[in-house]
Amino acid sequence: QVQLVESGGGLVQPGGSLRLSCAASGTRSTIYVMAWHRQAPGKQREVVASMTKSGTSNYADSVKGRFTISRDFAENTVYLQMNNLRPEDTADYYCKARVTPLGAENWGKGTLVTVSS
Repeated sequence: QVQLVESGGGLVQPGGSLRLSCAASGTRSTIYVMAWHRQAPGKQREVVASMTKSGTSNYADSVKGRFTISRDFAENTVYLQMNNLRPEDTADYYCKARVTPLGAENWGKGTLVTVSS
């Protein structure tokens, strides 16, 4: 069982930046894919960005050009640099990891990002 702990959320003004971190423990393997999802109040959870262990990344259209996902493969840590934040980015942000391509999904408990003036 992989444990995921997110950090870095908080309150930021529109146009500001935040960097989220997610540290994984419980496995010695390089995790196959790590991703960030978010869930705004009253909405379904959606994928924000993901990166495989080969370095291939994908982004939701709504964050392309503003958010950047990166990984420290040796430490099984994933980051999400969020720039030019908008009020609609307000949500709980969750880290997800799958150790192998067909393995179980592991989720963190989330970190709240609030974009407001």
